[in-house]
Amino acid sequence: MKKRLLSLAAILFVAVTMNAQTVKEEVKKDSKAVGTAVKKGAKATGEGVKDAAKWTGETVEKGADATAEGVKDGAKWTGKTATKGAKATKKGVKNAAKWTGKTAKKGANAVSDTYKDVKDDIKKKD
Repeated sequence: MKKRLLSLAAILFVAVTMNAQTVKEEVKKDSKAVGTAVKKGAKATGEGVKDAAKWTGETVEKGADATAEGVKDGAKWTGKTATKGAKATKKGVKNAAKWTGKTAKKGANAVSDTYKDVKDDIKKKD
């Protein structure tokens, strides 16, 4: 019985050792696969960063061009608007002067008429 038990223990020991060797090899393969995946991921990330930097540079350049064009157009629009404003102001001042003159004449005539009426009233009372 002792012999059988020792034989069984030896077979069990060999089986466990072989199984452990298989697990070790599987872990080694998995580690290698993970390492390869990490390398590929790092390379892809590097490419992505490179592409993003290129895209950002191009976008900034387009933005600068658009800003310059916008400033140019804004200056042109401001010039046109200032010219229109100056013409409108000139016309407004001219019309205001005309209106003020007419109103002043009406006011002067009203004062003159009132003065005459008051003068006539004073003569009547005397």
